[in-house]
Amino acid sequence: MEHGGRWRSGNNRVDPRVAADVALPISGERCDLEDPTTTTTTAPHLAPVSMSHLERYTDGEWVEPSDEPQGTAVFDATGDHATMPSWDELVRQHADRVYRLAYRLSGNQHDAEDLTQETFIRVFRSVQNYQPGTFEGWLHRITTNLFLDMVRRRSRIRMEALPEDYDRVPADEPNPEEIYHDSRLGPDLQAALDSLPPEFRAAVVLCDIEGLSYEEIGATLGVKLGTVRSRIHRGRQALRDHLARHSADTARSA
Repeated sequence: MEHGGRWRSGNNRVDPRVAADVALPISGERCDLEDPTTTTTTAPHLAPVSMSHLERYTDGEWVEPSDEPQGTAVFDATGDHATMPSWDELVRQHADRVYRLAYRLSGNQHDAEDLTQETFIRVFRSVQNYQPGTFEGWLHRITTNLFLDMVRRRSRIRMEALPEDYDRVPADEPNPEEIYHDSRLGPDLQAALDSLPPEFRAAVVLCDIEGLSYEEIGATLGVKLGTVRSRIHRGRQALRDHLARHSADTARSA
């Protein structure tokens, strides 16, 4: 498999080749992820997941990175359930990554916050059933599936609300809701992602932003490898077309 650049969710820069060609192949080994399951454990009252603690450092403060595994990485390495972090520690360690993924998928702040909160509720309910593997991959799977469930549920509600004689033709007009853009990708690229069908958007985000391999994406979405490749290819092509149209419109209006 060829190698190439990726969009990264953890930095402030976008690969300059994205605007010209977003077909950025990736590689990697498969990570087997567990399905989140609901146990009979009753969840306590959980405070809303807050983004306010993320990347908060005072001027001049420097935290030396550690080579030792920390947080959920310790459990993945040892398999000892006693090393699984507390709820607060899980949120501190993973909330920023989950929120970024949720925002890339949903395209707006409100849904991203709801998806983040629901993801950690699912994690709390099923963490005792989690088997050592890749905790971040498990979070990817939960967040992505919650997003797809949300889209299907809203689509079903909209269709059920239509009159029986309504011509069911796909709408060309964008959603009028004002979108809060995440500046790390830029509004044009986020708008292009928002224009993709949910299944294509999920595949492209997981591949080119989160950096998952095709095998990991297949496990996350529950689809075959060929389907993953097709969705990524078609999603990237749609992104190129959207960005090209936007560039042409901008040039004409200048």
